[in-house]
Formats: sequence, C-alpha cells, structure tokens
Amino acid sequence: MTPAELIKNLPKREWRINNLYKIIDKDGVQVDFRTNASQLDLLENLHGRDLILKARQLGITTLMCIVALDECLFTRDHRAAIIAHKLDDAKTIFETKVKYPYDNLPPGLRERVPSMKDSADTLNFDNGSSITVTTSARSGTLQRLHVSEFGKICSQYPSKAREIVSGSFPAAERGAITIESTAEGQEGRYYDMAQKARSTPVLGPKDYRFHFYPWFLEPAYVYDPSLVVETVEIKAYFDALKADHGIELTPEQRAWWIKTEAEQGGDMKREYPSTPDEAFEQAIEGAYFEKQLAHAQLHGRIGPYPVDPRWEVNTWWDLGRNDSTTIWLHQWTGQRNRFVAYYENSGEHISHYIQWLKQWARDNGACGRPLQFGEHNWPHDGGRQDLFLEGGRLGVADELGFRPNIVERPQNKLEAIDAARAIFASCDFDAAGCDLGLKRLRHYRKEWDEMRGVWKDRPRHDENSHGADAFQTFACGWSAPVKHRPRKKERGSAWAA
Repeated sequence: MTPAELIKNLPKREWRINNLYKIIDKDGVQVDFRTNASQLDLLENLHGRDLILKARQLGITTLMCIVALDECLFTRDHRAAIIAHKLDDAKTIFETKVKYPYDNLPPGLRERVPSMKDSADTLNFDNGSSITVTTSARSGTLQRLHVSEFGKICSQYPSKAREIVSGSFPAAERGAITIESTAEGQEGRYYDMAQKARSTPVLGPKDYRFHFYPWFLEPAYVYDPSLVVETVEIKAYFDALKADHGIELTPEQRAWWIKTEAEQGGDMKREYPSTPDEAFEQAIEGAYFEKQLAHAQLHGRIGPYPVDPRWEVNTWWDLGRNDSTTIWLHQWTGQRNRFVAYYENSGEHISHYIQWLKQWARDNGACGRPLQFGEHNWPHDGGRQDLFLEGGRLGVADELGFRPNIVERPQNKLEAIDAARAIFASCDFDAAGCDLGLKRLRHYRKEWDEMRGVWKDRPRHDENSHGADAFQTFACGWSAPVKHRPRKKERGSAWAA
C-alpha cells in the first residue's frame, strides 16, 4: 500500500475495515482482516438496532470489534463498549480483537491517534474516544454497544442479563446497538427479542433488525463426501431443508454437516443451525435431555403422531398446589410409546384436570365415541395427606371416581432423570399435541452456579420442572404390558369419559 493509496482511501469506512487491520486467524497466524460473506452482509445492512442469530465461528464479534475500533480512531469523542459472556472471554476479545489490531496498524496511523492511559480492558485515545471490553457497561454514554453471546448470558447469568437491559442498553440509547448470539432455547430475553424482531414488518429507529447467518455460508465448512455415510434419516433432513426452505447443500457441505453432527451430537443445531427455527428448537446448554431430543428429531420421532383410537390412553402426572400440575397423555402401540398430548395448568382443583381429560377424550374420539383411558398415574407425593384437601388428594380423587396408581420414584433425583433418558429412545411425540411438553423437556436443565461458573449437579427448579417431572413419572412407572396380564381394577383403571 503506497502513501498515496492510503491518503485516497482513508475516508472510506469499508475500505479501512478491509485494509488497515490485522488479526490472528484460527490457526494462530497473523492475517489481514477481510470481511467474509456473513460479515459483509451485516456491514452493508446495519440498521442501528441489530439482532444477529448465527452459527459459531463466523466472525461477527470480530467484525463488530473492528467496526468499533475504527469508529474510535476516526471519530472524536466516540465511546464504544463490547460486552462479553464471561470475564475470561472479555480479556481474550480485548487482547485479540481490539488491542492487537490497534497495535498492528500500518506505520504512522497508530501515531496519528495514540492511545492514552491504557488499562487491561480499555483503550483511551487522545482524540477523546475510547473502547472497552467488559461484562457490563452501565455508566456513561455510548455511541456503540455490542453484546456478544447474549443468549448464553440470559440463560446462565439472568441477573447480568437484567443489568445489561436496564443499564447498558440505556447507556447506548442514542447510539448503535448490536446483539449477537447462538440460540439458547425458546425462553429468555434474547429469544423474546429475536421473535419480536423477526415479526416486525416495518422498522422504526428503535426496532431491531433481525439477521440470520447459517453455518453453510462459511466456505471452510466442507468435507470429503467419500469419508462419511449419509443415512436415510440424514438424507430426509437434507431433503426437508431443500423442500421447505430452498436450502440445497453441496455434497461437500453435506459431508461436513454429517461429520460435525457426529461430534457435536445434541449441540449441532444450536451451534450450527441451518434455519432460525431449528436453532431455537434445539435443547439449551446444560439441558438434561439434549442428546435424546436431538436423536428423536433426527430420526423422525417428533412429528405427526396423532392419537390412535384403537389404543387406550394412559396419563402420567406431576402434582402441584401453588405451581403447575402437568399431564402427559400416552399410548402403548404394541412396540412404541406414543405421546399424543400434554396439558398443564396451575392453581386449579383436581376436578379441573379430570374434567379436562374427559373433554379431551370426547373431542378426540372416533365415530361419536370418546377415547378410552387406560391407567392414570400420579407421582409418589400423590398419596400424601394434604392440609388443604380433607382426606388428601387420593380421597378427593376417589370421590370423583378417579383412582390413579401411585408411582414411586428413586430418592436420588438423578436416577429418575437417568430412567427418563434411558426410555426416551422408545418414545414418539406428536409435535402438535406435545408442543409445550417438548418445550419443557428442552429447557429442563441443570442449575447454574453463577459464582463458580459451572453447572451444579442438580436440576434448576423453574416452570419447566413440572413437565419434566411428569415425564419422569412415566419413566419410573411404565413397563410394557405382559400378554394376558390381569388388569388392575382397584386403582388406575379407566373411567367413562
């Protein structure tokens, strides 16, 4: 680059971004920063409020660090902040994506805008501008804010997420805000913001534009097709991508997906999504049934599995008083466990759930006849006395002609979870009837220790727990019927709908 070329092109931001900065690539080698397809698309379509859902390793955070640094160097009194998922991430981003590009500017440029009073997370420049990489940015006024892995922050550090929303976003109220992340399930502030951005037809200055960058936009994501085996299930997945979304992958891309999916397992569609819906439907990090759900999805075990009137319907419950009571509706089809519906509610008398089941049986029957119920199953605490119900829950149920079995679960909660994992492969789920129940299973996860930054060895108790507990009632209480086995009549038997 000659001095004349530098002087001529220096006023052009896109030229500066692609010609002035050096970074360390994935192989640890210094290279000139050049925007890839995803980065260039984002750069050309920034709205001012932008929310990015992406696959891993597409370089979105790197781009936004370069953009923020460039603005600080060429704009007076410009303040930018990058918020990272964890403190270690913040240190790495600052060293490799901010300080390194600045330290390796072409001769003369760094001297033109020298840094003053550098710290471990901030570059201050003598033109009054500054750039900070941190885990929170509440004070002061920002002209640019970028939040990296906001989905993970919302999932693992909800208090930090609230701090970002209540403090950092207002600090950049009059500036530009970009939020990027891989998906973390169908709950939390990032998910809510993404869904709103996707459904906003006309964007105002404070609305977020939704950007999605799938894995197959990265040219490096290819592999030798002769080294993998494409199963019937995987071929059906690729065929559905083409038919439903117009996504046609090359043989080399398909091979890369197969190889990577074998390594990633349950993380694949979250870390390397092909569509936005696919990304959010994947179980979240730390979820107990992550691998089981991914296997079920890949092998077509979640789909159209409607109730079959030839088979009795069993119910599996988790009971709540001040929180949710949940019910899975299940059929044994002779070889497979089919879950045809899921229901939950809270604060209702037992009679409400019994009436709901009767109405459901009438609504889903055939030839004017309601479906027939088999056995009804309550968890171990269903037989306990209840100060709020005279005669206890079983007594109230008995008065209503409802006689459930009581299923004893292991005292160790993790044993019940392992039982649920073990039986998962024998289960099919109707996607429509079990939509909410499947969401509960996807989000049933370990408790996160914010202080130590690790997963605890126990479940997190939240709105998803009860649906997962009802499934554990099934896992601990179900056994395939033995031919000619006498039916129990005293408890669990069907009543007329």
